[in-house]
Amino acid sequence: MRVKQLKTRWTGGVDEEHVLEEYPRPLLQRESYVNLNGFWDYAFTGQGEKPKEYVGRILVPFSPEAPLSGVGRQLKPQETLWYHRRLPEEIFPVSGRRWILHFGAVDQYAVVSVNGRVLKRHLGGYLPFSIDVTDSLKKGRNELTVRVRDYSDAFYYSRGKQKMKRGGMFYTAQSGIWQTVWMEQVPDTYVEELIVTPLYDESAFRIRVRLADADRMTENCETGSGCERKIKVMLSSQEMEPLQREGLVDEDMRIPVPDMHSWSPEDPFLYDIQVLAGEDCVRSYAAMRKISVEKDAQGIPRMFLNNRPYFQRGVLDQGYWPDGLYTPPCDEAMIYDIRVMKELGFNMLRKHIKIEPQRWYYHCDRLGMLVWQDMVNGGRSYQSWYVTYLATVMEYFHLRMHDSMLTLLGRKDVKGRRQFVAELRETIRVLYNHPSIVAWVLFNEGWGQFHGEAITQIAREADDSRLIDQASGWFDQGGGDVRSIHDYFFPLFIKAEKRVTALTEFGGYSLCVPGHHMYRKVYGYRIYRRKSDLSRGYREWIEREVVPNIARGLSATVYTQLSDVEEETNGILTYDRQIMKLNPKTVRELNRKMTLDGF
Repeated sequence: MRVKQLKTRWTGGVDEEHVLEEYPRPLLQRESYVNLNGFWDYAFTGQGEKPKEYVGRILVPFSPEAPLSGVGRQLKPQETLWYHRRLPEEIFPVSGRRWILHFGAVDQYAVVSVNGRVLKRHLGGYLPFSIDVTDSLKKGRNELTVRVRDYSDAFYYSRGKQKMKRGGMFYTAQSGIWQTVWMEQVPDTYVEELIVTPLYDESAFRIRVRLADADRMTENCETGSGCERKIKVMLSSQEMEPLQREGLVDEDMRIPVPDMHSWSPEDPFLYDIQVLAGEDCVRSYAAMRKISVEKDAQGIPRMFLNNRPYFQRGVLDQGYWPDGLYTPPCDEAMIYDIRVMKELGFNMLRKHIKIEPQRWYYHCDRLGMLVWQDMVNGGRSYQSWYVTYLATVMEYFHLRMHDSMLTLLGRKDVKGRRQFVAELRETIRVLYNHPSIVAWVLFNEGWGQFHGEAITQIAREADDSRLIDQASGWFDQGGGDVRSIHDYFFPLFIKAEKRVTALTEFGGYSLCVPGHHMYRKVYGYRIYRRKSDLSRGYREWIEREVVPNIARGLSATVYTQLSDVEEETNGILTYDRQIMKLNPKTVRELNRKMTLDGF
């Protein structure tokens, strides 16, 4: 199949000596920071084999399948990918200090060794993990090795839309290290987690600080009274004098905020936070934001932002790049996608079946973009006749399909279901503090879905401050906060119910721009040949199907999609982000019509 390798506007500017160097975790930031991105040695071996030698250099954090990695090789399920590098000279044992090694994400199974000693085995290709490597360090040269296996869609592990045989709505499988690798030096006892919850109706923040090895603080306290378990939190902003509170480790602190300034996409105001715990000092931020479902003046359930009805105009965002696959070529590329969608009048992105680097959410926080975060799907092969074709027909006739047919849904493996639950909880924990995130999307179109009501309860227990979209598309079990509709083909008629109603996928209109698409084959739900025709079709759908349904109860929309992805040429932007295919004036005008003003 003919393939045209596309380059984004940032491809040529990737500096191999300075790759994605921005601080990777803005919600918990220290002065200490050692970036380990750049060239590593690599080798492929068979299962259970060790490399006799490393065959080349790979540019971390780009996966070997991504052109920017310099490898151009797919890791197969029966193979092992080995990474190796020497740690910088500044990494060595220091009395009273610890060295923490962080991986943003490694797809799917990683074994990490320092100086030949295995320190961590991690399963799950989308979530960050950390390792205290202090006791394995020595003076002089230190060696870091990472061993990776990736089963992609050949097993029940979480995989998103990756597929070994890509095509249509499924894309090139990628593997290995695909987010920033970095280290930091911390005191023996240090802040491990900061949990911040805005209590909007009380004009206050609830803050909890968790420490690693907190018991050591008590042991070192001269009085033995636990005084060293005290922590100090300072809250400040450009509009107020700093507020300082003292509290205890792992206990809730309540900090009232005078003259509270709300956060919204139109006014993304952030408060600064500083935490002092013994010798440790970290910086973070937070926002005053509330998301809820309430009834409007006509008694229709609506999404309320900060206690006011708020229509969410969204775009499906899959986070794929032709040069980096899952990994954006640079920080500026992530910012570009968010800014362009804001400039078009959208105020929400649905992050589709992928977890981004922490900096992506940080940019949504500071620029003002609401986020619906999908959980990453997994499971065995799904039966398309059941989860796609039959489900679509049943949805059209408003017939509910139960999610108890685990074999048809690819969820017969008990271990796979347990892993999904563990990753759901960890996803919520890792992303909890980001004010931009207003909804958790648990399942998409039945892919790997199981026991939706039970999973909804688990998510609610992990976070009761956000909305839950139990089943985006179909296989709705009637729970969660959202009646979540996908409609690419049929007339839309909304009827208000107890939950809020959202059109969480629509459009998918395809336009192939010569020189800006990769494959001869084109995938989309309606094919257009000219930009003017595409823009007209977009206008007709919005004016005919969306706008009239707002008065009936429609409270959010998600257009498919932000950019083309491989064969899918249904993006607002081309895959290389070079061309905007919809008329921007048309999009902005229609977005202004989609509002809840007056409700």
